[in-house]
Amino acid sequence: MNLKSKKSLFIRLIVVTTIVFSGCNKSKSRIEYSVGNKVDSLNEVHVYYNGSMNNVSGRNKTNDGYNLGLKYQCVEFVKRYYYEYYNHKMPNSWGHAKDFFRKGLADGNLNNDRNLKQYTNPSKTKPKIGDLIVFDGSIFNSFGHVAIVSKVYDKSLEVIQQNVGKKTRKTYKLKNINTYWSIDNDRILGWLSLD
Repeated sequence: MNLKSKKSLFIRLIVVTTIVFSGCNKSKSRIEYSVGNKVDSLNEVHVYYNGSMNNVSGRNKTNDGYNLGLKYQCVEFVKRYYYEYYNHKMPNSWGHAKDFFRKGLADGNLNNDRNLKQYTNPSKTKPKIGDLIVFDGSIFNSFGHVAIVSKVYDKSLEVIQQNVGKKTRKTYKLKNINTYWSIDNDRILGWLSLD
């Protein structure tokens, strides 16, 4: 084999290797999701991919007509989780995420709209697994946000959430100052709990 043929073969080998390995890397690191694909779960209640914050795929209702919310928004996941895992129906099954928190209600009192105890951020009561974390609206999202506490540690907690893309889990710092528990995020209004 002459030098020109060797160079040509070597170049073709590099091109083929590059194509093969770049294709492998893409398939491993880049998974394509469609709206409605399962991306996570907590206690066998699934989180579904929504595509974008404002995407709506219809309303989700239970067989008995209870409103779970708009598919696959954050509210729909937390209400579906509470319905399926705790068999809990909220008396007021309507409203945006930020409406889950009743401003002006004293820390530890019953939020009648949700039939859950409401705790302010900060509170004397530490958040626990299964609590709903309620975020106020922002310039980019006037509806607010709601998530479920999936893990609690001494100095942090993890939430699971829907309608945030593929990264459904997020960790926040948890502080205890003068017997008050605080989740380190200015948008967090507080949390709601069955207890």
